[in-house]
Amino acid sequence: MMSNDRIYLSPPHLTGGEQRYVQEVFASNWVAPAGPHLQKFEQKVCETVGVHYAVAVNSGTAALHLALRHLGIGAGDEVFCSTLSFCASANPIVYEGARPVFIDSETSSWNMDPTLLSDELKACSRRNKLPRAVIAVDLFGQSADMDPIIEVADKYGIPVIEDAAEALGATYRDRMAGASGWASFFSFNGNKILTTSGGGILCSNNKSLIEHARFLACQARDPAPHYQHSQIGFNYRMSNVLAAVGIAQLEALEERVASRRGNFEYYRAQLDDVPGISFMPEAPFGRSNRWLTVILIDPNEFGATREDVWRRLNEQNIEARPIWKPLHLQPVFAECRARTRGVAEALFTQGLCLPSGSAATASQLRRVVDCIRDSAKSGDQSQQTDDRQAA
Repeated sequence: MMSNDRIYLSPPHLTGGEQRYVQEVFASNWVAPAGPHLQKFEQKVCETVGVHYAVAVNSGTAALHLALRHLGIGAGDEVFCSTLSFCASANPIVYEGARPVFIDSETSSWNMDPTLLSDELKACSRRNKLPRAVIAVDLFGQSADMDPIIEVADKYGIPVIEDAAEALGATYRDRMAGASGWASFFSFNGNKILTTSGGGILCSNNKSLIEHARFLACQARDPAPHYQHSQIGFNYRMSNVLAAVGIAQLEALEERVASRRGNFEYYRAQLDDVPGISFMPEAPFGRSNRWLTVILIDPNEFGATREDVWRRLNEQNIEARPIWKPLHLQPVFAECRARTRGVAEALFTQGLCLPSGSAATASQLRRVVDCIRDSAKSGDQSQQTDDRQAA
């Protein structure tokens, strides 16, 4: 008899080594925010990604906020951002009083379209109103096409921030995701490919950025014997305890990537022959970490809508979710400008994220596949009932 236990979308997956590193923290009494494990974790991330400097903070959102604060972005400024992403990719722009401008996706990676970016930059240049930064998102673990994005931004002297929150372990050409652009950041939230429970990290080869971000993340305390503050700072530091968890997680990164990619290959092998089901492509310029396996459901061919499949999975105690609703369609950003050609909107209409945990079992994946196939049958039966009622 098949179990009906809950299957989660992307649950944490511990290595077994976390307890040892955390015990070292307790034994040394370095439970305050700073400490040797925090320094080691930052160093290990730098080595993994291929950058010179990093500062670990309490979320990916905080990391992006610090980068924007360092640039001095404020009221009246604009920042370009990928529209197909979670709201945290754009919220820090608003924190600083600036306005996001959203750029649509291209079809090979579902990430920021370099051609549309170029078109919008040209239009802004003609108005003598260029953005202060570009935030290019690496969606669902796949790098954006960073070289042309950076090339066109460099023409106008605009820094590019790579939102690699979901892409640790992915590659872009001859480098790791997060090694391109002026700065990048990752998330270690509980659902990411590696987790520190909650956390993030800002990476860059720009030493002054990281030094300033570290200063701001520690409440911007001036180097004085008393508590003195000349700037407004934030309590964004990652704790030494959570960094210890991160060290153990990093040791298993390649295994986690292999597991996630294995999930994708299983789903594709089992569903590739189903009419109306297609998968998020892997762009030719890099390796996706396949953080989440994402399918597109064409209701005309499949016989059921994305919502039908989502509801049936939920009824079977299986967590799935629609892909990110484009940010230019979000009510909170309704007044913001966007340069689109309908790609992100079309993907949102049909896209569904499937359970992709790196510890997922064969029987769990089988349950997901069977449920998706049954959704098509249920959709056919529902349509036949509707047709009979209409007649």
